[in-house]
Amino acid sequence: MLLVDFTEVIGDEAVGYYDVKGDEWFLQGHFPENPVVPGVILLEIAGQISSALLSDSIKGKTPYFTGIDKVRFKSPVKPGDRATVRAKIIKQIKSVFILSCTAYGSDDRVLFSGQLTFAIVER
Repeated sequence: MLLVDFTEVIGDEAVGYYDVKGDEWFLQGHFPENPVVPGVILLEIAGQISSALLSDSIKGKTPYFTGIDKVRFKSPVKPGDRATVRAKIIKQIKSVFILSCTAYGSDDRVLFSGQLTFAIVER
């Protein structure tokens, strides 16, 4: 499931976004008459954008999400919003990467921030 509309690497940072259209499967029932993107979906979007920073390390391998730390959701994401994620590698231990991620809304409000950990594993 691809949940990213655009991503690029600028220097040591991955930047990407997803535009919430309103007809997504994950909005059905979350919540009736008040659709909000689930936090787990926002984290998956961040993980997919973050993977752009790992592209040199993952050729022929698989990046597995292995940790989510210090995540704080600050503002709900609703249909019509653009979630823009900025990610940076803050630590690497062999084939494990820890990234700092922050997502912003269309009006520059912080949607969430936290750290994501990936292990790069042979296929």
